[in-house]
Amino acid sequence: MNKHFKNRESIIVSVHPHNDRGTGVASAELALLAGADRIEGTLFGNGERTGNVDILNIAYNMFSQGIDPELVIDKVNDIIEIYERCCKIPVHPRHPYAGKLVFTAFSGSHQDAINKGVKAMKERNSEFWQVPYLPIDPADIGREYEPIVRINSQSGKGGVAFVMDTYFGFKLPKGMHKEFANVIQKISEKQGEVSPDEIMEQFRKEYLNQKEPIHFRKLTVIDLSNETESEFDTKVLVTYTDHGKEKTFEAVGNGPIDAVQRGLQETIDVKIKVLDYEEHALQSGSNSQAAAYIHLLDADDGRVTYGVGVSSNITRASVRAIFSAINRLGLGN
Repeated sequence: MNKHFKNRESIIVSVHPHNDRGTGVASAELALLAGADRIEGTLFGNGERTGNVDILNIAYNMFSQGIDPELVIDKVNDIIEIYERCCKIPVHPRHPYAGKLVFTAFSGSHQDAINKGVKAMKERNSEFWQVPYLPIDPADIGREYEPIVRINSQSGKGGVAFVMDTYFGFKLPKGMHKEFANVIQKISEKQGEVSPDEIMEQFRKEYLNQKEPIHFRKLTVIDLSNETESEFDTKVLVTYTDHGKEKTFEAVGNGPIDAVQRGLQETIDVKIKVLDYEEHALQSGSNSQAAAYIHLLDADDGRVTYGVGVSSNITRASVRAIFSAINRLGLGN
């Protein structure tokens, strides 16, 4: 038409796409690129059958690419209110730009990407909006980004680790991500979405509250570094309960963790090895708690697991993590 119409400048080429194949917006945009002058459509795709093309969808797409659609579309919530009141048709929660869930991040990994994108944009003082998962700044159309984490069976290990860090301050070691995510996966497969509080409850159950059959009670650390005749620099006195019965042991090693490991091997007759150890503060200030993570190997059968301990004293937190891992491996029975 553009090539062969005489007096093309005197003609308005108007396209009227329907959405029967779900391609209404794409067809309209391709027609504009091909030279169409006008799009005939409706608000939110209201119309026959599957609807006429959504004018707002096209306008916001243009806006997202830096093109002014020359329509007043900066208050989408007001448009939605009038539309729903007059047409008696609700806007779907997942409708492009207008849906209630459009600017909501359900996945922890998505939230992480959005937060990093916003931070990077601010750091380089960019005048252009470039944020993963958010094609436009929600504020430009009267909306706001809602960081709602809802972990489900599709969320993956990164989402669970993000929840533990963001909501509760536990920075899980990389190797622990999959181990704990597998626990949450089983729950999500049964009930669907798992809330952050439910994730924390499972974390306590799986790691922090692993106090049976052996439960750490008390630790005394003695520095042997001045005793030159000893090949070890640390001695520990450990009080614990075994199936509810209080017991103690003494052991020496190169540091408290090594000494406790050696003492447990001799006392409860197990072969264990600490593969990795990490720690961090849970909150700032003089009263902060410390979290310790122990990656423990059962040398007899090759099984590995993580144990976690929390205390205001990092050494006690580490010992609790060792006991947690031993109970998780079932070595205290």
